[in-house]
Amino acid sequence: MDESYLKKMAKDWHGGTVYGIMSACTASPLCIEAAMLASKKKGLPVLVEATSNQVNQFGGYTGMRPADYFSFVKTIAEKAGMPMENVILGGDHLGPQPFKNEAEGAAMKKAEDLVYEYAAAGFSKIHLDTSMRLASDDRGARLPDEIIAERALRLAQSAVAGFKEYKSRCREARMPVFVIGSEVPVPGGSQEAAEGIEITKPEDLDATVNAFKSAFVKNGLDEVWDNVIGVVVQPGVEFGDTELHLYNPEKAKRLLDSIRKYAPIVFEGHSTDYQTPLCLKHMVHDGICILKVGPGLTFYQREAIFALSAIEKELLQKTGKAFSAFPEVLEKSMLDNPTDWEKYYHGTPEEQYLKRKYSYSDRCRYYLPQPEVVKALEALIANLSGLDIPITVLSQFMPIQAFKVRTGEIGKDPHSLIISRITDLIDEYLFALASK
Repeated sequence: MDESYLKKMAKDWHGGTVYGIMSACTASPLCIEAAMLASKKKGLPVLVEATSNQVNQFGGYTGMRPADYFSFVKTIAEKAGMPMENVILGGDHLGPQPFKNEAEGAAMKKAEDLVYEYAAAGFSKIHLDTSMRLASDDRGARLPDEIIAERALRLAQSAVAGFKEYKSRCREARMPVFVIGSEVPVPGGSQEAAEGIEITKPEDLDATVNAFKSAFVKNGLDEVWDNVIGVVVQPGVEFGDTELHLYNPEKAKRLLDSIRKYAPIVFEGHSTDYQTPLCLKHMVHDGICILKVGPGLTFYQREAIFALSAIEKELLQKTGKAFSAFPEVLEKSMLDNPTDWEKYYHGTPEEQYLKRKYSYSDRCRYYLPQPEVVKALEALIANLSGLDIPITVLSQFMPIQAFKVRTGEIGKDPHSLIISRITDLIDEYLFALASK
């Protein structure tokens, strides 16, 4: 499937045909597989995105560069029976985010190299994010739209250069589509969600769009501007550790109405994790056609794995066979390497313990690729694969999946059970994305 699906979706919304797409922002193979299987079942394309923290020219926290992630997703697609032409591959928060503690010169050079690698690897959706202050910026002042746009221009030029390299290898390739925005929610949710959030003002949206358009067109990037299909704003949707701001269309009405003058651009919604299906459907109706979900996917995956760990203990505790101890292994990995959670989880030791396991922000996803955690999951799946899980035990810990087993929808093997639990969330999005 060519990448113009997103352009068509944006044009259709402005023409009165309303539908959207879920963006699975994740490096979890189980979550990607679930998204592909659910989309394939509905006859829809799947949008899978890597963030600049997950995947970059230095490997990110997954150890993958953009070309590696492309191959990684392709392997999962082959397993799921999803043709790659039906896979839209995106790069999320591409810019100086991983390098923001450096001065502009160094940070932007690395950001340019990052975007080049994504485009050269064949990614067909590029989110240009230069909204963050760098070490050399004034920390006490808002970053002007003109500076944000000028930095995004540099990244767009790198994307064009990278795309030219990719097109030299794949002649049928088309220019990527782009998403812009200066009021971009931080990756993974905000720790200030409980304190309230400020909805983007229509005048700020106007300033953003005009600044980006001016920078791109004046510098000969008309083709890039013509491929801008989305803008990121804050419509009042966010989450923290346990806090959740549900979408309220009345509060965002002025902002939502203002997108109509920028056809064929629509809104891209970040931090849509944990919204209700009805909230998600209202968002698509109001022009927030790209719904990004990241931590929510691995939150559901973690729920499934923890439930299977409890089942494992029930079934093995009288046998003398060793448990996988997945929750304990994950906890130890997080305590041994606290970099990816200690700045985010505050409170007493007891509160931090609960947040490490159950926070909406799901910082434990950063530890899923760790060798010891991978080994524990493999042990859990191996232990349960050799057992016939009693339906009554499954019902205690995974009641939704137990019902699906009883109706013959899924099997009782641990892989199917994990995929099914993740799909519970994905199905909520697919309900919201439908045109009717």
